[in-house]
Amino acid sequence: MKLLFSIIIPVYNRPKEIDELLESLTQQDFLDSFQVLVIEDGSSITSKEIVKKYTSKLTIKYFFKENSGAGASRNFGMQKATGNYFIILDSDVILPTQYLSEVKKVLETNFTDAFGGPDAAHKSFTALQKAINYSMTAVLTTGGIRGRKQAVGKFQPRSFNLGLSQKAFEKTQGFSKMKNGEDIDLTFRLWQNGFETQLIEKAFVYHKRRSTIPQFFKQTFGFGTARPFLNKKYPKTAKITYWFPSVFILGLVFSVFLAFFGELTLLACYYLYFLVLLVDATLKYGLIVGFLSVLTTITQFFSYGLGFLKSRFFKEVY
Repeated sequence: MKLLFSIIIPVYNRPKEIDELLESLTQQDFLDSFQVLVIEDGSSITSKEIVKKYTSKLTIKYFFKENSGAGASRNFGMQKATGNYFIILDSDVILPTQYLSEVKKVLETNFTDAFGGPDAAHKSFTALQKAINYSMTAVLTTGGIRGRKQAVGKFQPRSFNLGLSQKAFEKTQGFSKMKNGEDIDLTFRLWQNGFETQLIEKAFVYHKRRSTIPQFFKQTFGFGTARPFLNKKYPKTAKITYWFPSVFILGLVFSVFLAFFGELTLLACYYLYFLVLLVDATLKYGLIVGFLSVLTTITQFFSYGLGFLKSRFFKEVY
């Protein structure tokens, strides 16, 4: 089967980011033609003028629709696309020049109806963006499950960097109406329908993620609330590791409580963990990012853990 790529990009009030992504698409070393669809999800600050800049450089279409969320916008884009393989990207990513070539190379030798790729921090990112990226991808924080083949079994693609065949989309009907975790829900439905997924390690993107601590907290809190719902909907996929962030924050609070009574052993274990994390992040990105990585990791564990507990023990509507 000849691969015809349609790149689907939902966007909401982020014209500057979409400009950077579209520019990176013009720099691809990919020789085949491909199509780009920008789906404006009811933005008040639109990207229409930005998209116009690229009409002579890319085969690109722009659609404006009422706000309905990223999942519905991705589905809308896939319905409008003319390719037979869809690549879904968040508006806040930048592609390295070899991205499309790497995807094509792997799919031609080991075809799967869905794939996901890792993310990395671009040299132009702020120190906080690099720290957030570290917290989300490092072995010491997430076990490297978002981008290392040796750390995963069956890979669960994430929607910021995801590929889906036209056949798989038509069978599953794409993303559900879930507010969070809709990409994982899609993966489980793909598996239920007999489709395979894979991680393409070299098909990474530079992912800016959230640029402030409160935004990052809100995002990861949402991730946490989604997991118990997914565990209930797909009980065979539930793992004890999903409890780890909640256990982490409860243990940290308990260690501080014990410290008031002179028992410092547990708190010392946390201190040692954060020290190792600081050193690891510093070696990768420098001292400022190292200190910020401690802050973003604590934020990630607290927000995800709290979201998980809230959804687990209090009803969460999806």
